[in-house]
Amino acid sequence: MIKHLLVLTLAFNSLIAHAEAKKPNILFIIFDDWNGSTHAGAYGCDWIKTPNFDRVAKEGVLFKSAFTSNPKCSPCRASILTGRNTWQLKESVSHGGYFPAGFETYPDLLEQGGYTIGLTGKGWGPGDFKTLAKRTRNPAGPSFDEAKQTPIAKGMGNNDYPANFEAFLKQRDTAKPFCFWMGFQEPHRPYELGAGARLGKKIEDVKVPAYLPDTEIVRNDLLDYSVEVEWGDAQIGRALKALDDAGLAQDTLVVVTSDHGMPFPFVKGQIHEDAFHLPLAMRWPAAIKPGRVVEDFVNMRDLAPTYMELAGLKPHPQMTGKSLANILKSDKSGWIENRDVMLAGKERHDIGRVHDWGYPVRAIRTKDFLYVHNFMPDRWPAGDPQTDFGNCDPGPTKEVIKALGGYYYDLCFGKRQPDELYRLSDDPECVKNLAHDLAFKDIMDDLRYRMMGLLKEEEDPRALGHFEIFDTYEYQGGRTKGFETWLKQQEATTLADLKKRLEEEAKNPKPKKKGKAGAEN
Repeated sequence: MIKHLLVLTLAFNSLIAHAEAKKPNILFIIFDDWNGSTHAGAYGCDWIKTPNFDRVAKEGVLFKSAFTSNPKCSPCRASILTGRNTWQLKESVSHGGYFPAGFETYPDLLEQGGYTIGLTGKGWGPGDFKTLAKRTRNPAGPSFDEAKQTPIAKGMGNNDYPANFEAFLKQRDTAKPFCFWMGFQEPHRPYELGAGARLGKKIEDVKVPAYLPDTEIVRNDLLDYSVEVEWGDAQIGRALKALDDAGLAQDTLVVVTSDHGMPFPFVKGQIHEDAFHLPLAMRWPAAIKPGRVVEDFVNMRDLAPTYMELAGLKPHPQMTGKSLANILKSDKSGWIENRDVMLAGKERHDIGRVHDWGYPVRAIRTKDFLYVHNFMPDRWPAGDPQTDFGNCDPGPTKEVIKALGGYYYDLCFGKRQPDELYRLSDDPECVKNLAHDLAFKDIMDDLRYRMMGLLKEEEDPRALGHFEIFDTYEYQGGRTKGFETWLKQQEATTLADLKKRLEEEAKNPKPKKKGKAGAEN
């Protein structure tokens, strides 16, 4: 009898150990340009409907303080893939450049660890992943893009994301867990003009943020944006159904997020709250207690080490993010590990300046404040006016602000002060700069000191004084003919001025200084 009990006990313990050690499947869903931290029902939005994102949050965990270190497509996606902040990623700090050599990506590492991987839609990009990294496929994985569908509005892509996910599931090795990247094109511009009104959405329901003018054109532009958000949300619903139909929902970690905020002035590509504060919800029925809300600050670079740990693999030494596994498996809401600080920054995004110069920024976000330091405040933050502010996507709202001029023009396109400080409790949209208010001087000084210390620990060249390296990273995106003409004119002027200065110095050389003993130095 005792022998039989011992055998049963050992068998039971073995089953428990097997269940605990089971590697989850991973379905990673990422929007392109979604202001999800304010534009999802789970976060309190009532005029953009996101029932499927809300379902993932309700059946899993909703993160209230998720961020990217760099609010632009390819830098954020590089951070997700490698588990590093973008200033730690050489060429990948810039948008539209190269994917660098010498860095591992979590899809490759999971594949080496026994996972089947796949991608549909937008993975890493835009940029060149072949020249330096010598990659033959997108860093996010091999593509499954054959299935197409007819979208409800012009401007959207025709990729049938869920159907391509199903095609991946059918061909995979069922003996292996999978990791699949589903990258929506939506709600990236361009939009069909008037699509929101055509599809029955009401202009009076729109909530216009404080950094945009409240006009009919702007409201309609936001409606058109909302149509694409809701289309993307519908794709989530179909993907969840595919998991249910395949009997895989219980053992699949579903992660839904965005790469940065909406493609409107003041947001996409800028270091403001709505640009780098992201939506994030995760569901894993086998391991995550449903209905939890987490306040801890998390970063997109935390995803890679999280996936590695859940897969039973050690996070790669290059990964500077921190695994969220303990947070996911906790039964608590609120603050769990008390992470309460986040760094953000950028170098060059889209072109819009001579020599493809960037607009270097670093920032630190705490529970109460956002401090931003602009290293080159003499430059235009969204690109030069002559290039039509190249770091701001074209659209009706952009044209309205250019036409109106004044307050919103200065806010969205004007040159900025070296320092910016925002108290988020009463200014979550970052329109009241407190940097010159003496009442906040000590707070700002402390945040600046703390930020630079953290950046030095991360070996950010900008903080270590080796910032010239950022100007050597080449842009790989296209240019319009008008921009090329302007650039050549500006560079020609620069060269002519330099030549003239050298000729003048040759004619009138400056006297050399002499040392203490009268010798020339």
